[in-house]
Order: sequence, then structure tokens, then C-alpha cells
Amino acid sequence: MNINEQFKNAVAKKASDIHLIVDKPVMLRIDGELKPIKGTELNKQDVEKSILSLLTPEQKEKFLVKKDLDFSYETEDGSRFRVNVFKEKDNLSLAARIINAEMPSMDELSMPQVVYEMTRAHQGLILVTGPTGCGKSTSLAAMINLINSERVANIITLEDPIEFIFTPEKSIIRQRQLGTDMVSFESALKHVLRQDPNVIMIGEMRDLETIAATLTLAETGHLVIATLHTHNAGQTIDRIVDVFPPYQQNQVRLQLSMSLNGVISQQLLPSIGGGRVAAREILINTPAISNIIRENKIPQIKTAIQTSADDGMITLEQDLTRLLKDEIINEETANYYTQNLPKI
Repeated sequence: MNINEQFKNAVAKKASDIHLIVDKPVMLRIDGELKPIKGTELNKQDVEKSILSLLTPEQKEKFLVKKDLDFSYETEDGSRFRVNVFKEKDNLSLAARIINAEMPSMDELSMPQVVYEMTRAHQGLILVTGPTGCGKSTSLAAMINLINSERVANIITLEDPIEFIFTPEKSIIRQRQLGTDMVSFESALKHVLRQDPNVIMIGEMRDLETIAATLTLAETGHLVIATLHTHNAGQTIDRIVDVFPPYQQNQVRLQLSMSLNGVISQQLLPSIGGGRVAAREILINTPAISNIIRENKIPQIKTAIQTSADDGMITLEQDLTRLLKDEIINEETANYYTQNLPKI
């Protein structure tokens, strides 16, 4: 089996992900559903040969030690993939996310106007959150692209791995990849102030050190855009605060209440016309929200969002209702996601 041909096939079928699994056919995720490709059943040797053909000698050495490896890969025709290689039941396995060749725009992603305003801020913290595969990286890229097209700024991205390749327009853009350009997010964030940034994009806030450094950067006159694997605004605030030891949590709430610009939590849903559409919950850090965060009254956030439409805020339930009314999603989809909304 030629792995590059399978990658090309995945792009042609407009899949979002491709999976290689021993004794199974190649699996593609199309519009959120996993679909097998008939006639591509792979034995252990097939999978191992295919996966190892993608790795450099250095990557092979690292994988043997770590048993997990993240990297970006580009085929001869220019298609790009975010690849994770791992072991399961002593077999090699692969999951690859297809990276759209075209740089996404805010317009194409149907971003609300309030997100444009958030992105045009010159300082503070913007968080894009949601489960794996909900389009966080695409949203981040669109936001960076908006800044790049509108103002002169020094933009530094910290990614694992680099996904969208930006072409500088009005801005300077430096993209740093974990493992090849930096040792860790924490160490890169310690030195980033020496690089004279205006905008810092952090692929993922993974641990206490990264979160602490991110909050500090947002307080010191920089615009910081980052992601978290949380489902809604309330859960996002709780996750950030709970990472810290109890004696620091009041200080972190104070930092968040002052530096947070907003939270964009999103899910990708199947749309009536095919493909997928984003449903979003949006929180803007108004004085009322700031007070809720500072006083640790997180359960009140949902009610505050529901009653703050004039400020551009919207709950996921409200956005699902809008998508249903506009006939973008069907009633079954709206009901399913409404019934399965995560709690704060």
C-alpha cells in the first residue's frame, strides 16, 4: 500500500482524518463519520512499513523512546497533514488530520462580528475551546490571518506541530514548532518577550506552567490567542483556575478577570447540505462577567451569557436554535446536541 496515495485519496474525498490500523481497512472520517475504504485491509507489516516511510531517522529514534510522536507531513502535491503515530497492542498505528490547503477566513467560518472585534484588540487573552476535532486550529488560523491582513504586527506562533503556513502580508509572522524550533511551550514562552511580539498564538495551554506564562503575557500588553480542550465558557474558567494550587487560585481569578477578552467555545455539527458547521458559545469579558470570575460565581456565567445578547454573547443552545431556524441543521441534530450539552 502506498501511504501517499491513501493521503491523496483522503484529500479527494474531503475527509478530515485518516486512520491506519492493523488488520483493518484504511478509515476516513468524512463529515464526522468514520468510513472504511474497501480493499485496503492492512496487516502488521503493511502498517509498519507505511508509517515508518513517513519518518526521518531522528523521528524514528524519538518514537522508539517515546512510543508517541506528533509531526506535520507534506505530500508531493502540497497536501499537508498533522500526524500522530502511536503503539497499540504492540502494533504501530496512525491518525492524521488533513490540513486545508487554503487559508481560512473569518467570513468563511461564519464568525460572529464580535469575534472580529475581539481579534482586533491589541492586548488581552482570547481562548478558543472545544473537543478534539471541533475546528479550533482552523479558527485560530482565521484570526491570525485577519490580523495579518489588517495591521502591522509581529506575530509569533507556538505550535505542535505547525499546521497552516501563513504568508506575511502586513505583519511579520514567525511560526515555531515543538521539537524542532523549541524544547517546550513553557521554555518558548519564557523567552518570547525578548522577541518583541505584538501577538502570540499558543497552540494549546497544556499545563500549569504554560497557563501561568500565558496569563502573564496577556497582562503585559500583548494579544494572546490560545486553545483549551473545554466545552463551554464556565468549564474553561474552572479548568484554568483548578490547574493552580489553592493558595494561588484567588490571584488567578483576579488575573483572568482583568486580562480575559473572551472565550469562543465551538462544536462541529453535520449540516443539512452536507459538510459540517460550527455552533458556538461566546463569552465577552464585560464588567459583569469580570465580577463573576473574580468572586468565583462561575455557575452564574451561563445566565449572564443568556441575557447579554446586546454585548454579542450567545450560549450554545441559542446558537443551535439559530442554526435550526435558518435551516442549516435539522431538528434531530439540534435535539441531540441540546440534550448532550456538557455541564459547567
